[in-house]
Amino acid sequence: MSEPNEQRQERQQKDILEVELAVSRWLRVGVVLSAAVIIVGLVLFFMEGSSGYPGSSYPHSLPDIVSGIASFKPYAVITAGLILLILTPVLRVAISIWVFVREGDKLYTGITTLVLLILIISFILGKA
Repeated sequence: MSEPNEQRQERQQKDILEVELAVSRWLRVGVVLSAAVIIVGLVLFFMEGSSGYPGSSYPHSLPDIVSGIASFKPYAVITAGLILLILTPVLRVAISIWVFVREGDKLYTGITTLVLLILIISFILGKA
């Protein structure tokens, strides 16, 4: 009778390990992708010799960043890379919610969901 319990625990440990590996892969992908975007922005900056914006201005909003990227403006590309870098750990929080739901842990699901909501609200209300 203890065998099924041991098998269940072994399966749970295997599931946890798989999730941790998937999360670590996503974190690595996020960091590498953001670094690549920032490097592209730096290369553009050195090739053009300017930020792509007049004076000391830079893109403040998401539409400004997107239009700047479409125009290959170096600061917009660098800013996009920085945003990707910031969003990488936020993705980790979102994945944690999925993991806790899957495990049936209501307390940690609630706490982590609250953390994600606070992060989202801070991004919406934050100023550049």
